Amino acid sequence: MKMTRNSTEEPSARGYLDGQMLIAMPAMADERFSRSVIYVCAHSTEGAMGIVINQPAQNIKFPDLLVQLEVIPASERIQLPNQAETVKVLKGGPVETGRGFVLHSADFFIENSTLPIDDGICLTATLDILKAIARGNGPHNAILALGYAGWAPGQLEQEIQQNGWLHCPADSDLIFGTDIEHKYERALRKIGIDLAMLSNEAGHA
Repeated sequence: MKMTRNSTEEPSARGYLDGQMLIAMPAMADERFSRSVIYVCAHSTEGAMGIVINQPAQNIKFPDLLVQLEVIPASERIQLPNQAETVKVLKGGPVETGRGFVLHSADFFIENSTLPIDDGICLTATLDILKAIARGNGPHNAILALGYAGWAPGQLEQEIQQNGWLHCPADSDLIFGTDIEHKYERALRKIGIDLAMLSNEAGHA
C-alpha cells in the first residue's frame, strides 16, 4: 500500500454531488459496486471521485497496517491508543487499491494535504495522518479506505440517469458508523425507501 506525500487534486469546478452519498440500485450491473454506499469527495465537469464506505477490507486491521507501513514498530502494536484500534479499513473502490485515503472529521487538518469536502468531512491521503492517529492526536472520527471509485467526465450523470444510483445527503454517523453491514439499508431509509419495496425500474412522469 502506498500513501502519498502530496495533497489530493481539487476539481476545477464544484459539482452538485460533492459531499453526497451514492446508493447503488439493486439492479447495479457492476458487481464491484453491488449494494454499495459511496461518499462523493469530488464531482465536477472533469469527472467524479468517491469512497465506498460499506465494504470492509477482509483480514486487514488498521494497527497491522501501521506496522506494515512502518508508521510504528511492531513492538508498539499493543500500545496504540483506542483511537487507532477503532479505525475501520475499507475497500474504497477499484481504482488505485494500493493507495490509502482517510476520510475524517474536520477537527484535524494538515496544510496542503487535507481536502475539506462538506459538512465537517475531510479527506487526507498522506502518511502524516496515520502517524497522528498512532500518537492519539488524530481526528476524532476516521476511516481508512484502500482505493477509490472514479468516473470520467459525464459518466456519473449518465449512470444516475440510467437508474444505476440514488443519492442522498451524507451524515457523519453514516460515514463513520461501525455497523458497516447495515449502512446500505440505513442509507435507503434516510431517503424514505424500504429495500423490499424498491423497484429496479426508474419511474417516468
